[in-house]
Amino acid sequence: MSSTLTERPAPAAAARPDATPRRRTRVFTLPEARWAAVATVLFLVALPLQLTGAPTWTWGVLYGLAYAAGGWEPALAGLQALREKTLDVDLLMIVAALGAAAVGQVMDGALLIVIFATSGALEALATARTADSVRGLLDLAPATATRLREDGSEETVPTADLAVGDTVLVRPGERIGADGRVLGGASDVDQATITGEPLPVAKEPGDEVFAGTLNGTGALRIKVDRDASDSVIARIVQMVEEASETKAPTQLFIEKVEQRYSIGMVAATLAVFAVPLALGAALTGSLLRAMTFMIVASPCAVVLATMPPLLSAIANAGRHGVLVKSAVVMERLGQVDAVALDKTGTLTEGTPRVTDVRPLTGSGLTENEVLRLAAAAEHPSEHPLARAIVDAARARGLALPVAEDFAATPGVGVAATVDGRKVAVGTPARLSSGAEDPHIAIAAELEDGGRTAVLVVADGAPAGVLGIADRLRPDAAATVGSLKALTGTAPMLVTGDNPRTAARLAAELGITDVRAGLLPQDKVAAVRELEQAGRKVLVVGDGVNDAPALAAAHTGIAMGRAGSDLALETADAVIVRDELATVPAVMTLSRRARRLVVQNLVIAAVFISGLAVWDLAGTLPLPLGVLGHEGSTVIVGLNGLRLLREAAWTRAREQGRR
Repeated sequence: MSSTLTERPAPAAAARPDATPRRRTRVFTLPEARWAAVATVLFLVALPLQLTGAPTWTWGVLYGLAYAAGGWEPALAGLQALREKTLDVDLLMIVAALGAAAVGQVMDGALLIVIFATSGALEALATARTADSVRGLLDLAPATATRLREDGSEETVPTADLAVGDTVLVRPGERIGADGRVLGGASDVDQATITGEPLPVAKEPGDEVFAGTLNGTGALRIKVDRDASDSVIARIVQMVEEASETKAPTQLFIEKVEQRYSIGMVAATLAVFAVPLALGAALTGSLLRAMTFMIVASPCAVVLATMPPLLSAIANAGRHGVLVKSAVVMERLGQVDAVALDKTGTLTEGTPRVTDVRPLTGSGLTENEVLRLAAAAEHPSEHPLARAIVDAARARGLALPVAEDFAATPGVGVAATVDGRKVAVGTPARLSSGAEDPHIAIAAELEDGGRTAVLVVADGAPAGVLGIADRLRPDAAATVGSLKALTGTAPMLVTGDNPRTAARLAAELGITDVRAGLLPQDKVAAVRELEQAGRKVLVVGDGVNDAPALAAAHTGIAMGRAGSDLALETADAVIVRDELATVPAVMTLSRRARRLVVQNLVIAAVFISGLAVWDLAGTLPLPLGVLGHEGSTVIVGLNGLRLLREAAWTRAREQGRR
């Protein structure tokens, strides 16, 4: 272990004069959002005018403008699809809205237009924000690098101009500009953006480093191994884009029968009008019968059969800290039958903590005295392990003396004078005097248990060993059990951390399928492997290195508090409060929403078929047809809204724990 005085990533980026600001699409730069907003405002102005008995022309004009503002884009899309000999939901919704207006239900049609336009705007915004984050990922790599000439002199060049074989100098606190191998120097490198490892990794000559990772206190000379376009960071961008583009398009359940229903309804309406007319019926009677049939067979109830349950589930999940980005995502969550979990920041808190304090026999020191010396020596350092040691001492209420003559050696540890004693804290292998030292067995035991061993030396003699590990989230074990019960198989663990640590954590949670030491492309390969076996995979992660897998999976969920921007934008859902137990709960809620959708479709089908048969076999009065149609719409809408209740989430959470 080594402690560093490394600059944190955010200040380092801010200090770079040529740093590129994060790109983020504003909502109203999107035309879909602007038109949806106009339609919504017009509707909200017209509604109270209508309800308060204002003249028809006042609110009628406003409703008409709302129809135009929110409906022209989906109408155009529907007509373009019709030109290609297909009927899609865009045109179907416009026809339904116009049909409602034709029989006097102007407000209902306008509401349908507003909902449809708003849904399209949210989808466009989600797509734009994902693209922003993918492009912004490239900003992790520095814009320039220090290249060493053959005569040893330095020159500053754009990182894009670095070629394979070039030698670059990376000073303390700088970001590495290219993938390569260390030629000289030693340092700790924070490469969490690539591998997800919670702790900086010691780098020495021969070790591989990645562009965009943050150097510690040591200077490194690096030989460039890959062009900028082929770096790991660039490949992450490419993988996210490719996964997003090639991900199989998914549709809501009702959209799968959209074509047949649309064509059938249009054909039937024409037949209801034309056949009696051809047999000598009066034009007015045939037209009225056909119009009544079109109203009772229109898809309003069918559309509302699908959307209210899903939207209610989204709203309920949002109240409990789970942001589900669309109705399609909510439906997909209920289809998941395999889960892949990241380790650091997902199953664990992502923050190392002291788990063991082992004084050595003969040192004459207690646990608190060993921890106090180590914390005082580490106090000037900003290394994650140093912060963990200091936090542990403060948690015990220990007063820390001032350290003097502080020095940090990359790859070794720190040294300081504490209360007149020479104290060193670092890796056992670097501070040991021989293989027979008594602390070697203790360090091996801790490391076999998946913890990082830290040796404390006082006045040249080993004084104690500290064990440090990333702590499991309190609800991790229960969540893994719930996911196993929901899907029928235990989740897979996919992590960039070392195999020994991953195996220990997996054994503690009951996970048997462990994939460790993975780069981002390896995580994608693991997801693809499950998908090729016919599984619908849910990936839960938080880091940049998880983003390609989140994009490639059937459904991706990101942890919100510590999640990277790219992971948050790429994922289909975000756990805002980092409560892992909400994952099985929202899956259960999705399955219940799907059951309500099926119930609603049955209700809608009974009403539509009953009214249609009445109209065809007898004479269905138009007002009664409208009443039956609107009644079915109200019934399925209210049935779907049941998922808004607090009890729905409580029941889903309880069922998810079983």
